[in-house]
Amino acid sequence: MIFESHAHYDDKQFDSDRDKLLSSMQANGIGRIINVGSDFAACKRTAELARQYDFVYGAIGIHPSDIGDLSEEVMEWLKETANDPRIVAIGEIGLDYYWEKDPQEQNTQQYWFGRQLELAREISLPVIIHSRDAAEDTLKLMKNMHAEQIPGVIHCFSYSAGMAEEYVKMGYYIGIGGVITFKNARKLKETAAKIPLERILLETDCPYLSPEPNRGKRNSSLNLPYVVKEIAALRGITEQEVEEATWENARRLFSL
Repeated sequence: MIFESHAHYDDKQFDSDRDKLLSSMQANGIGRIINVGSDFAACKRTAELARQYDFVYGAIGIHPSDIGDLSEEVMEWLKETANDPRIVAIGEIGLDYYWEKDPQEQNTQQYWFGRQLELAREISLPVIIHSRDAAEDTLKLMKNMHAEQIPGVIHCFSYSAGMAEEYVKMGYYIGIGGVITFKNARKLKETAAKIPLERILLETDCPYLSPEPNRGKRNSSLNLPYVVKEIAALRGITEQEVEEATWENARRLFSL
């Protein structure tokens, strides 16, 4: 069975067939799913999905591009909702400079990233971290906050193998999804081949980032076997070894 560590089934792209799709997962080898919040509304929907399906768990947190949703009241809601045993992580949180170039707004992202890291530390939950075009600031902030004390995963990893090794030294997992099947994903392929298998998680970020041969179409956890196949080929091991190791990795991180 495959453990999907990062999905967005609350997304409106699944409105027409969400229940049918999720109900098919276990019969197709997808044993567990972490649905991940991004904005406040998505966090609410994520909590609902985690209560509705016994194999779906939730992560709640505000994505850096949606920090306009954040306030002290929302922070309190996150803290209270995280008491639900179906909520297993704070995320996705982090920095995204791809869309935000204004230095003042980047500083605001850093502030709320730090606040949500502290929340995870306070309530003893792991974090799911989004970092895009913000490699240096993400790592610097995490080191300054002693984030090695907070378990977590760097979701949709897009930096160098050397930086992946820095995160692994801090105890972090590296989330790998459909991008690894792209021909131009040299850095990610190198990362997947180089870091310890015990530090890799499988993810889709669905409905986004479908792997080859379905690139450009709506993604779902049913595409994860393509990711498994690519990682296995890069490492010279069997697909079963990849599935078993990543299942155990996710189970360990999310305490399931």
